[in-house]
Amino acid sequence: MSGVYRFSFGPWNIHEGADPFGPTVRDSIPFNRKLALYRKLGFGAVQFHDDDAVPELNQLTPEQTLRRAKAVRTTLDKHGLKAEFVAPRLWEDPRTVDGGYTSNDPKCRRYAIQRSLLAVDIARELDTDLIVLWLAREGTYIREAKDSATATGRILEAINAMLEHDKAIRIAIEPKPNEPMDHTYIPTTGHALALGAGSVDPKRVGVNIESAHAILAGLDPSDEMGFALHFNKLFSVHLNDQNGLKFDEDKSFGAVDLRRAFNQVRILEAHDYGRGGEWVGLDVKAMRTQKSGVATKHLSNSREFFMNLLKVVRGLNAKTVDALVAVRDYEELDRLIVNALMGK
Repeated sequence: MSGVYRFSFGPWNIHEGADPFGPTVRDSIPFNRKLALYRKLGFGAVQFHDDDAVPELNQLTPEQTLRRAKAVRTTLDKHGLKAEFVAPRLWEDPRTVDGGYTSNDPKCRRYAIQRSLLAVDIARELDTDLIVLWLAREGTYIREAKDSATATGRILEAINAMLEHDKAIRIAIEPKPNEPMDHTYIPTTGHALALGAGSVDPKRVGVNIESAHAILAGLDPSDEMGFALHFNKLFSVHLNDQNGLKFDEDKSFGAVDLRRAFNQVRILEAHDYGRGGEWVGLDVKAMRTQKSGVATKHLSNSREFFMNLLKVVRGLNAKTVDALVAVRDYEELDRLIVNALMGK
């Protein structure tokens, strides 16, 4: 057996190039024009935040929201695309400045849960059963401001509310140790799976592992993936790359550390990732220096790098690898891998 690889990205990955230290440098591309690029670039599914699917949904009634979501589903069908997941965007509303689920204000916590339930309803209209939770502001700037045990319970309360709201959905928690908060409460895959184990339906809670987030936690992404794969909890991945322990860079997959990228492809291939319907998601950003006409190369490049690394993985002689492992000749195995990555 081997993996089956279909690729997705979110519309935010084709962006205007603004960052915290500078304004936009590229023109905006309308949503429908972005959708037209998916198949051209080799992608088959769209990752959605709730307000990617239904802009300004806080100003709409639930009925209006679902009608607009249904119209997006029709548009996806016309382009031959699927929705991979929907993620409630809780980090940009003034009510979630202190977190959504973990806010110290009960009214803000209620808003966050209601928004999340609406995201579940949008997912149903888009014909996906997967909800991704990036717990962006579920943390604190100073530890004395919140009680971490209470905060964990509040996150679990929100997860349970979503699971009970729709018995068909699955939830993929996307761990990250920091940014935008100084410290977040669910920083690693282990934390996320432990949280899921305490939910009302553990079999429907897994993880979406992002390469850069694992690196920011000081961990190897392939090990995090392997941990989740062992428990059949790797519901999705966000592949990218990261140049050290700094801000979340979302570089093209494999652009910084080719061997680290190789091992992510290798672990997915070894455990038949994708045969259960999972997508290979990318979360990559174009360099700010890219001009508009070539501002999608980070997407096509990342997919190309993945497929080239897959050829390297499948080209390794499994008997040779097993024999070297059996006699514990890891230096020779090291040589074999490095030479394979060098095309030798």
